[in-house]
Amino acid sequence: MENQSEENQLNIELPEELAEGAYVNLALIAHSPSEFVMDFIRILPGLPKGKVKSRVVMTPDHAYRLMLALQENMQKYEESFGPINKDGSEGGFDFPMNYNGPIGEA
Repeated sequence: MENQSEENQLNIELPEELAEGAYVNLALIAHSPSEFVMDFIRILPGLPKGKVKSRVVMTPDHAYRLMLALQENMQKYEESFGPINKDGSEGGFDFPMNYNGPIGEA
């Protein structure tokens, strides 16, 4: 029995260059009949364009399992830390549509 559990273990390597992660504040999602494409983007105030920090491509069934895992983790998060502000009110982050901000003048 002990040998069987060792066979079922998954060994995952996290390369050092990815371990730090990337901060993103926007995700764009597109799909075709065979895949979902998710671009994770960082937009900074005052800059004219955002930068894609990561693109993830997966099959629809994997995207569905990701959605379920996110739902489960959101529930666990709210059980531990309280409700997540979902409508942008009461101090939550409200993504501004004019996020480029004013252009500085000299």
